[in-house]
Amino acid sequence: MSEAAVAQATRALADLPRDDDGPVFREPWEAQAFAMALSLYDRGLFTWKEWAAALASEIKIAQANGDPDIGTTYYRHWLATLEKMVASKGVATLETLHRYRDAWDHAADRTPHGSPIVLRPDDFPPTA
Repeated sequence: MSEAAVAQATRALADLPRDDDGPVFREPWEAQAFAMALSLYDRGLFTWKEWAAALASEIKIAQANGDPDIGTTYYRHWLATLEKMVASKGVATLETLHRYRDAWDHAADRTPHGSPIVLRPDDFPPTA
C-alpha cells in the first residue's frame, strides 16, 4: 500500500476514521479491508468519487435499518461496499464472495489460534 494511495484515499473520503498520521483501525481486518479497496482502486476498478458514493449509500441503508452509527460499524459498511462493488463490476458474483467467506469461516474454525489459516477444498460447501 503506497503512502500516496493512502493519502489520496484519506483526502477523498471525509468520514474515514483517521488521526494526524492517517487512517486508524480498531482491528486488523479493518486495515485489510482498507488495503483491498486501495488495491482495487489502484487497478482502476473504481474512482474515489464512485467509492465514496457507494459507501455513503451503504451507510445510509444501514442507518435506515437501525445502525446506531457510533463509529464501530464503519468498516463493516466498508466491507459490504467492497463486496457490492466487486459484484457490480463483474469481478466476482456475490454468491462467489459469500462462498469464499463461508470457506474462510470454516477454515478459521478448524485452525488453532496463532496458526496460519489455509483454505482446503473441503472448506467449501458443495455446490448445487
